[in-house]
Amino acid sequence: MLVPLIPKEVPRMTLKFAEPISTPDDLQRVMALLCEKLMIDLGARGVGARRLDMVFQRVDNISQALRIGTSKPNRDTKHLTKLLAERLVLIDPGFGIEEATLTASWVEALTERQTVGVAETGSEVDVSQLVDTLRVRLGNERVFRLTPVESDIPERSMRRVAPLFRTDGATWPSDLPRPARLLSPPEEVHAVAEIPDSPPRFFVWRKIRHRIARADGPERILGEWWLSDKEIGLQRDYYRVENETGERFWLFRDAPAESGGRWWLHGLGEA
Repeated sequence: MLVPLIPKEVPRMTLKFAEPISTPDDLQRVMALLCEKLMIDLGARGVGARRLDMVFQRVDNISQALRIGTSKPNRDTKHLTKLLAERLVLIDPGFGIEEATLTASWVEALTERQTVGVAETGSEVDVSQLVDTLRVRLGNERVFRLTPVESDIPERSMRRVAPLFRTDGATWPSDLPRPARLLSPPEEVHAVAEIPDSPPRFFVWRKIRHRIARADGPERILGEWWLSDKEIGLQRDYYRVENETGERFWLFRDAPAESGGRWWLHGLGEA
């Protein structure tokens, strides 16, 4: 297990034990006590924790470490102890722990301003603790949200940002229905239309045939030629379709039928 190298001057608290401890309950009580003491110290400094490193020293001189991070400066002892406890399963106490050290390896000035949640309801909702918990359980890279980008090309019309990232207020057009899930990349399908430039009567996707009961379209999207010469002449005709069992799909043809355009499935469901 890798143990972080931490400068001596950072805020830290240490406990040494007369008798080694090893049970999860004992380790959790130690973390809670260290966290409480460390948060008092951070409060006196006017800062909050952004990252905590917990290091357990075993009787065989082997160190066991775990790390948690927060989405904004935090001194909430209960919340931070809970985050540490989520990762306690990573610790192997061996024949016992004789020393425990909790370090605030990253701190920032603590402000009391709340962060507006993902759903703008007019009142401020602090979701930072939920974000912290999800990151500990799922990993930092798996917790994100999508924000709009000005682009007609569907796969370019959004980007991933941190969960608490403040955007400029941009929104997706409400008059252009979009699927609940966008496939990346689009998957080619075999589709048959009765007449050119009309929605398909059926399509085959992943060896399953879907007969179309309803269709709406086309919505024509052209390439962004100002970004690249390769997009000059690019054309997609999108159709929102529903099969006989009520499933909804977002299909497009990448060129007019007379030009041999292929059919693609780009989205599932409807937001």
